[in-house]
Amino acid sequence: MKKQTKKDLTFVVKIILVVILLSCLLPLPYGAFELIRFASLIGFGYLAYKYYKSHDEGKALVFGALALLIQPFFKLSLGRGLWNIVDVAIVIFIMYLLVKKK
Repeated sequence: MKKQTKKDLTFVVKIILVVILLSCLLPLPYGAFELIRFASLIGFGYLAYKYYKSHDEGKALVFGALALLIQPFFKLSLGRGLWNIVDVAIVIFIMYLLVKKK
């Protein structure tokens, strides 16, 4: 039972990340993007940890790199258009992982 709960939480974190990253395509105030970056940092960090603990170092490295890319403390200035492309690419990757799991 406990293992199923952990898998469910990982699924929920992925869905939340998909929703908040897609919301970046909307015209939101700057503060909302900061909140999204912080929430994404937490979500990607959690997924990196979970994949590392399950001995899937490749995915752990990818999610760790995404946490560093998205983090709100030392910002990477890519411009709105490029960030939208990055957000959609991340969403596609996460959706691929969700579909692959089924």
